[in-house]
Formats: sequence, C-alpha cells, structure tokens
Amino acid sequence: MKTRLFIFGLILALAAPLALADEGMWLYNAFPKDRVQKQYGFLATQEWLDHLQLSSVRFNNGGSGSFVSPNGLAFTNHHVGADCIGKLGTSGHDYMKTGFYANTQAEEAKCPDLELNVLTGIDDVTAKIKGAVTPAMSAADAGQAQRAAMSAIEKDCATSTELRCDVVTLYSGEVYNLYKYKKYTDVRLVFAPEFDAAFFGGDPDNFTFPRYDLDITFFRIYENDKPVHLDHYLQWSKVGVKDGDLIFVSGHPGGTDRLKTVAQLQFLKNTDYPSRLANYKRRIDMFQKFSAESAENARIAQENIFGYQNSQKAIKGEYEGLQDLARMSQMNVEEREREQAYMGKHPGDPNPWQEISNAMKTNREIYDALIYVERMRGFNVDLALYARTLVRSAEEKPKPNGARLREYRDSALPSLEQELFSTAPIYKNFETATLALALTQLREALGPEDAAVKASLNGKSPEEAAKALISSTKLDDVAVRKQLYAGGKAAVDASTDPLIVLMRNIDPEARAVRKRFDDEVDAVARRDGATIARARFAQTGFTQPPDATFTLRLSYGTVKGYEEDGKKIPYFTTIGGAFQHSEEHANQPPYNLGASWPKMKSKLKLDTPLNFVSTADIIGGNSGSPTVNRAGEVVGIIFDGNIQSLVLNFYYDDRQARAVSVDSRGIIEALRNIYGADALANELTGTKAAAKAAGE
Repeated sequence: MKTRLFIFGLILALAAPLALADEGMWLYNAFPKDRVQKQYGFLATQEWLDHLQLSSVRFNNGGSGSFVSPNGLAFTNHHVGADCIGKLGTSGHDYMKTGFYANTQAEEAKCPDLELNVLTGIDDVTAKIKGAVTPAMSAADAGQAQRAAMSAIEKDCATSTELRCDVVTLYSGEVYNLYKYKKYTDVRLVFAPEFDAAFFGGDPDNFTFPRYDLDITFFRIYENDKPVHLDHYLQWSKVGVKDGDLIFVSGHPGGTDRLKTVAQLQFLKNTDYPSRLANYKRRIDMFQKFSAESAENARIAQENIFGYQNSQKAIKGEYEGLQDLARMSQMNVEEREREQAYMGKHPGDPNPWQEISNAMKTNREIYDALIYVERMRGFNVDLALYARTLVRSAEEKPKPNGARLREYRDSALPSLEQELFSTAPIYKNFETATLALALTQLREALGPEDAAVKASLNGKSPEEAAKALISSTKLDDVAVRKQLYAGGKAAVDASTDPLIVLMRNIDPEARAVRKRFDDEVDAVARRDGATIARARFAQTGFTQPPDATFTLRLSYGTVKGYEEDGKKIPYFTTIGGAFQHSEEHANQPPYNLGASWPKMKSKLKLDTPLNFVSTADIIGGNSGSPTVNRAGEVVGIIFDGNIQSLVLNFYYDDRQARAVSVDSRGIIEALRNIYGADALANELTGTKAAAKAAGE
C-alpha cells in the first residue's frame, strides 16, 4: 500500500477518488461489485447481497448480529448481549459470572427491553427532503423543514407497511435514504458463556491481538409466543478460514468522521474527546468503588464498568490519532487547497468551510449545557431518563408530528415505549451513587449559579440531592410510568414525583440549548456539509461510502496477519493458546478462563482456531457482525479491532489495522466440548438432530 499521507490526500481530494485497497463500509444499495470482482474474482450477485442483508440483524442497544438457523436463532457478541444477560440476573443467579444455557426452548429467557431490526428495503427520498427547502430559507428554517419532511415520510411508511421506518442522512445531507426494518421485540436468551471466557484478558488485552476470547451470545426471536420461521439465515461453515481468504463483514458501524472538515475534527480533538475521557475516568472510578462494597454491588456494576472501560480505550485511541500533528497539518493544507478551488469557481457565494467553522465555535460555546442538561450527562441514570421521557412525551405528543423533537415522532414511539416500559430491575443504591457523581459533574461544568444546577440541588450537596431524589421517586414501578404516560400532559403536570418535578424545571434550559444546537450547529453542518459533498463528488459520483450511521453496511477484506515492532503476528490463535496465555499470568483475573474451561481441557482439540484477524473495514457498532466467506457462510463473528484499528474512525489503513473475529470452528468446539450445548451446535450445523429439536 502507498504511504498513509498519500492515501489520505487522495481520499480528501476534491475530485472524489476511488477508495483504495479494502477500504469501505459500503451501502448495500451501492456496493462496488465490479471492483471486488476485478480485485478478487468474486461477483457479489444481487441475490447474494439480498440474502446477506436479510440475514443480518441490528441489536438496537448498539451492536450487530445475524440469523443462523431457520428457527429464529440469532447470535451476537457477549458484550452486546451483556445488557440483557445482566438484567436477567438476580442476586442468586449471576449469569454474567456463571453463563447461561437453555437446554430447551421453554427455558429460554425473555430480555426485558431488547429490540432487533432487520433491514428489508431502502428507498431514495433525497428529492422529497430537499424539496421541503426553498432557496430563501435560513439554515435554521431549512433544518426544521427537513426534519418535518423526514417525520412525514417515516409516518407514512410506518402506517402503510407496519415496519419501522427511519430516514437516514448520508453525505452530511446531500443524500437521504429511507430504511425499512422488520422489528422484533420478543427476544430470548439461549446461550452465553461466562464473562471470564467471553472477555478473557479483560481491559489489558482489549483492542490487542493475539486474543483468546469466546465473545458470543445466542438469542432466539419469537412472534406470537413462537419462534419465528426464517427464509433467510446464514449457514455455518464447516471448514472456517485460512490465510488470504476473502471475507465479508455485514454489520452496523456506529459512526465515522472520514468526511468531516478540519474544523469539525478540531472540535473533537479540543473539546469533545477530552470531556468524554474525563467523564469515563470518573465514572469507572465510581463504579469500581461501588463494586468493592459487596459482591452484589459488583454484580450490579460489572456491565457498566466493562462498557465504560471499552469506551475509554476506544476514544483514547481515536484521540491519539487526532494528535498526530503531521497528519493534521497535511489535512489542513489539503482542505485549504480544495476550499480555494471551490471558492474560485463560486465567487460571492458563502464559504461552506468557514460556515462550518463558525458553527463549531457555537458548538464549543454551548457544549457543557448541551451535554450535561439536554443530553443528560448530569442526570445519567435510568430513573432520571424515564422522567425526562415522560416530561418530554407529554409536551411533544400533542404537537403535529412534523413539529416534534425527532425522538418523539410517531414512527419512533413504539421503540420509545418499549424502553420506557422495560421490566428490567432498577437498583436504587446504584442509581443514587451514579446520580451523585453526575450532579457533582453538572455543578462543576456549569457553576453553582446555573439555573439547572440550582433546580437539581435545591440547596443540597450532590450526594444529599441524589439520595432524596432516588429514595422518593416511584418511577421504578413500571405501572407508575405507564399511568403517567397514558395520562399525558395533565398527569405529568400534576405529578409530585421528585424526578418528574426536576425534569419539568430544567426542561426550559434544556430545550433552549437544544434549539441553538439544532439551528446554529446541526442545520449549518447539514447545509454546508452537503455543499462540500457535492463538490467532492462532482466528477465521479459517490465513489467513497458515506460516514457510518449505525445502519447496515458491507465491508470486505482478507484474512491476514501483520507485523508489529518487527515481530510477525500470525492471523489466528487457538484454544490451546488460551490455556497457555492463562498460565503465563498464573491463571489470575482477568486471565482466568472461568470454571468450565479447565475442567474440560482434556476433551478439547487444543489446535482448534479460536480468534482470527482480517483487513475488513470496521468500527464500533460492528461488534457482533457476521464474518462470512464467498458462499455467504459464517466463518466468524467480529468482536473487536486491534489498537491500530481505532484510527479507522478517520481514515482506512490496512498496514496494521485489523478486525478481530471469533472463529466459527472455535465456537462449535466450545459449545460441544466445554458447555455440553450439543443441541445448539446441531442447530447451527444443520444436523437432523437440530431439525428434530427445533420442531419440539
């Protein structure tokens, strides 16, 4: 591959070059079939693409997955399924610690609030969204008109199809697609290994390779209290992968910033990332302190600790990429050249790069209020989030659909209601400790005289205020939440619940800063980002995929090791390597494999591949994505990237960046010979025994 700077210069060139090597989180309706065929001799037919699309699943809590049997079986990562696993646990049944296996369908445990989406169709609605805007409109008015048009399209779609319908903004607003999803809300846990095996190596090994993790979880999807029957699901590979194999990754990357301007990247570097990292550190410290108080506290906080540690390490890696002074300087020079070329062709027009730069200044000005009040970092606990939803829905639902805040549009309400009425357990001691820290941060960020701070503390310390708010609220009762939601504005206005009162009191300030962001930041970035996208792709069309949006994308690459510090890193690890890695660390946490593995070591084929790496282009949100071969068979499941892959948020580089998968062969070996889950393994491999079991 060429040098990194040369690639980066090409990517950002005004004439919109072709993406290079295996770069690309591609839209399914714009997959580069010809390029893949030319490079690898494989033609991804429309039938092949459609089958893979309909077999892929979005876990709405932030990950990906796929169907792997005709009887509703889906799988994803343990760390994606951990939210459900933790919520199903109790003080007497810690499924994160012990793992979970339902020997029969009757034992499969229903997740309290998990939603899965399957993309069934994509429509281009660009003309309709752009048609809502007139040339005389300000950026703020244009933004509101576009949001109203999006809500109208989504409502019409949801009404006529009974599907989940989302308008997706691509290329900063130059393209709009309507995504139609089949939605599943009866999701039941089938199998999960112990946390020790799923996250073997813990935080020290996170974003590294070699890895030795069984980061998997299986669920079954039900409708009308019966497992769904699927026409589209992925067959399980019998042979796995070898060095140099072409593979594909079908998943939902959460977000990238490859097409952002330098001003937008500088905002991330100077404002957003430092703030997020400081927040993660304080949260992790607090969770660990809470965990140390008792075994039950440790169970309650475990998933939160893992989630924040993972986010902290990911953002830290991205942040380091933004601190590369040579690269940032090169980017700035190239952007200035493009800016000058564009303005030379459009004299007298507003400068879109300068407009976005001005918007970023506003973004910095309002950042703390936006993050801590409107986006709830200062109140980030489940009970306060429920209160916010109740207060906002009471105000928004009576409005015309197009005039509402986007999260309260008609098409979004079913998913919102599922979250609001979740039966997941709420632990008030954990909520109190977490809210105390959040209120402390709120006061530090905005100052003691801020209206939201005064309303939140009411003359108390953060600890006292948190204790009073959480101990007195009744919102931990689902029936109370349902009653307030059904009662609408009258019921919410009359409520004396302390969290409802608090959310009512801070709502004016939250809405004010939200409006400034929508009108002065988001609308400007959308308008001027679209102008830049038009210029960038004017000659060649959209030959580079848009930034990721937590919508279904298809990446490809090859199974391939790499070199680090002069050492060759093989492309795969084995089950035997996991035992060796554990022994090298005296079998101490986080390098203990749990209770099951050592007991069954003598029965295992230790040379069975466990994890492998590839050059596939991935980012956060791809966790749980199926890794498939040319035949569309499962050869693995994405669960991580190495530390060098974190810069993929900003640019692609396959010299060392690798996607890390659990190998399909390791999964079957573990299911059969560690966990005794033969029925599940049979269902995956399509044996007669599986067909018989599925019919029971």
